[in-house]
Amino acid sequence: MRLEQFPIVLGVIFCLLAVGIIYDAVRPGESRPFRERRRRQRADLNRAGEWFVALGTASLGVALIGRDDWRWGTIAILAGVALLVIGGILNWGFLKETLLNRGASRRTEELEGPPAAAEKEKPKLRIR
Repeated sequence: MRLEQFPIVLGVIFCLLAVGIIYDAVRPGESRPFRERRRRQRADLNRAGEWFVALGTASLGVALIGRDDWRWGTIAILAGVALLVIGGILNWGFLKETLLNRGASRRTEELEGPPAAAEKEKPKLRIR
């Protein structure tokens, strides 16, 4: 593979990433495989914001594939960055919780109280 083909491969990877984000945005919420394990309610994703992020990622991927020869490359980059920023603003609550919230996970059912404090650890016996 020649070095000139690296932006094309990177652009294809960006477009595949955009397809994955679009799939995540259109699939129903009931199909998510996990149960809630947190103390607080998890922030919801804004579906429109996910679409904006996916379109911005696809726009950046297409601009990479077009390289310097494509006439609309600069416009695609500017549109992609704008779409990513709009998607980030719409999903600000989710991003803030993901990046800044570092609390203990909830490991009980929804109506139960928080887990009790861990039992005092017994000293480990050493075998010599």
